[in-house]
Amino acid sequence: MNDNKKIKERAYGFAIDIIKLVGNVPKDTAGLVLGRQLLRSGTSIGANVEEATGAFSKDDFIFKMNIALKEARETNYWLRLLSDAGMIKDIDLKDALNESDNLKNILSAIVKTSKERRRVAK
Repeated sequence: MNDNKKIKERAYGFAIDIIKLVGNVPKDTAGLVLGRQLLRSGTSIGANVEEATGAFSKDDFIFKMNIALKEARETNYWLRLLSDAGMIKDIDLKDALNESDNLKNILSAIVKTSKERRRVAK
């Protein structure tokens, strides 16, 4: 399986986990706002990876993977905020936080490698 397919599947699975996790966020005003932010950024990672795999150029690929990386960072922020505010059980967040860190690392490596390969090709 190639790396693009792996990251696509991983980001897709993460999006499903985020959808389920948001269902456990309290339905008060703060919970609704934070849950919506988490849902948006957590599902956006996979959408941007999907877009990147259909990129029309190497620059477009790098741009879209960079957006996915930024969304992974934002998702990690919302997860930590929900945890530190005590709005959701840490046990529920542990796997999501770990996977968001893993996705950040993978996407960062993809962007870095792609930039290096682009530089060498020029």
